[in-house]
Amino acid sequence: MRPLSGGQVSAVAAPAVVLIPAPRPSADGDAVGVLPALYVPAADQWLSAATGRIAPEGYSWMQAVHWVAGSGLYRPRRYRSHGPRSFGPTTVFVAQLLAELSPCRPGIGYLVRRTGLSERAVQNHLQMLRETGLLAYVSKGTRVSGEPPQASEFAWMVPVEFDDALGIRTAGEGTERRMTGIAQAGRERMACLAKLAARKVRRRRSKTSSRTGVKGARKAASEASATAISGGSRCTPMGGGADGSSTAGTTSLPPEIKLASGGSKSPVPKKSKGGRQKLNTVGRRFQLARELTQELDWLRGCSVPRIAWVARSVADAGWTVTEVKAWLHFRGEAARVRRGSGLLSVLLSSAVTVLDTPEKRAAAVEQWRGAQEAARRHRIQQVRARTERYEGDWEAPASCAVQREVEAAFAQVRDAANGGRHQDQDVDAESSVPTETEMAQLCQEAEQRLAIGDTSLITVAIDAMGREAAERVYGERLVRRALQLEGSFRSSLMTIGHR
Repeated sequence: MRPLSGGQVSAVAAPAVVLIPAPRPSADGDAVGVLPALYVPAADQWLSAATGRIAPEGYSWMQAVHWVAGSGLYRPRRYRSHGPRSFGPTTVFVAQLLAELSPCRPGIGYLVRRTGLSERAVQNHLQMLRETGLLAYVSKGTRVSGEPPQASEFAWMVPVEFDDALGIRTAGEGTERRMTGIAQAGRERMACLAKLAARKVRRRRSKTSSRTGVKGARKAASEASATAISGGSRCTPMGGGADGSSTAGTTSLPPEIKLASGGSKSPVPKKSKGGRQKLNTVGRRFQLARELTQELDWLRGCSVPRIAWVARSVADAGWTVTEVKAWLHFRGEAARVRRGSGLLSVLLSSAVTVLDTPEKRAAAVEQWRGAQEAARRHRIQQVRARTERYEGDWEAPASCAVQREVEAAFAQVRDAANGGRHQDQDVDAESSVPTETEMAQLCQEAEQRLAIGDTSLITVAIDAMGREAAERVYGERLVRRALQLEGSFRSSLMTIGHR
């Protein structure tokens, strides 16, 4: 249907006002015959191909939205077999959110959060607004790989059928037409639309909404109802009553910051007066997981969300990282870890059950600190004894023959100090070489000491004669075991007295 020129009223404008049905019921056969069904194909849903006019602001556009919702001229199931069955309150609620945005560039995620609908439902309602001629693309959103997605921008449109039905006179050309007046027969209907546009459609709050989740939110959105809002009445430019309104006029627009937030409150959150915000359950889990990955060497490099999931039981029970380390000390820790999160899951399996009170956890922490202090003192004693035994800059000779001569000289000194052999006795170098029986006894004694964690017998031999000579005396296996124990004493993962 072609737009009306300025100062002229179409021949069907006045009868159409009478034939438009009341809000919400479907139109009868005569009305549909006078005003054809509203439908804009996909190719004509752009601003450049639109036949309607651009609404000056969101309030005037909502008048056209309520007219389409009550006219019954648009039925979605005529054009598809899925999606909403009618242009109902949920579609009006989505349109109301769009009327708050300037420019109208809504993201799908934004509408999903505000309405509680699914992405597909939001897309269906946007499609209905485009097919009725109420929205037109200014630019279509993009989805380029490697770049942030861009939302589509729409223009608020007033269909030609709305102007024809209410006898609205316009001036100008194309989509930039503006309203100049309205026929007397359409004033009553315009006053009703003004009241509807002055109301805000809200979702009904259900008593069980907190338990129903997203499904309940979608059901509440489908049962939206019109609720009056505070504010003064609006007047038409034709001198009508206080209840009338018009798509023209000089209605002042609120600032964009209010339109984007849907109210007069500032979108910038206020700082809490209580200082640092208290962590919730998930926050405590992640905090404990982050501290564990920082303080335990075998958990470094692990995923913090995975560790938070593994340690969720102790985090929910209020454990600190010190209490977790104390529990891991008594459970025993492995020197070689392939998968840190898996080992942590096994070690924490019964932690909450065994240490079920804060008193037990405090006692475990005290015992762990005592064991740490004992291990520290043991290492200090070993280092001190080694330093006192081999004080100075002397180093053991590399030659085996020289080492045997040095051992023979030391033996003579010890015998002389004990009153045995005299210094003037000639001792053959070969007599200092131990026999097989003595070698077996030395190995047996070294193995017994290693069983209780004493490595001094073998480490002294290594420092005095070198590793190769010590391996000939005690064997390669015992020497390697002694060096491993000596290295583990310097690690915080070693537990003394536990296997």
